[in-house]
Amino acid sequence: MPLLTAADLQTHIYPEITDVITRSNTSIVTIAINNAESEAKSYLNRFDIVTMFNTTYTDQWLKSLVKDIACWHIIKLANPNINMELFRASYEDAISYFKNVMKGNVDPLWPLRIDDPETPFDESGHISSSSNIKRSNHY
Repeated sequence: MPLLTAADLQTHIYPEITDVITRSNTSIVTIAINNAESEAKSYLNRFDIVTMFNTTYTDQWLKSLVKDIACWHIIKLANPNINMELFRASYEDAISYFKNVMKGNVDPLWPLRIDDPETPFDESGHISSSSNIKRSNHY
């Protein structure tokens, strides 16, 4: 089950605006939500996305970020009474946040994916490494 429904977008974009843009075609909204979730998942491969992208997951920050992305996918179809710059900035902010999470600069406290002993390597290609600071000894 997806994280969002079409009704969830009402906090970010009015339903009458969505109806005008999509010409009351609900499948366009569904496609935009699915695309937004797929885009967000692509940045969050070290987290338990099965748990996070479920209707029972209650993290409102994650939902708000995915709504920003979904709204951008909807409003780029047309521009009736919408401030495109505001939505573009929200979209870019959401993507920037996901990139910071992906790099490990931000820890949103979302559930991490459980390691599967059957697969010794991470299928997503996520590799993390670190080392000590280089020492310079002077005598």
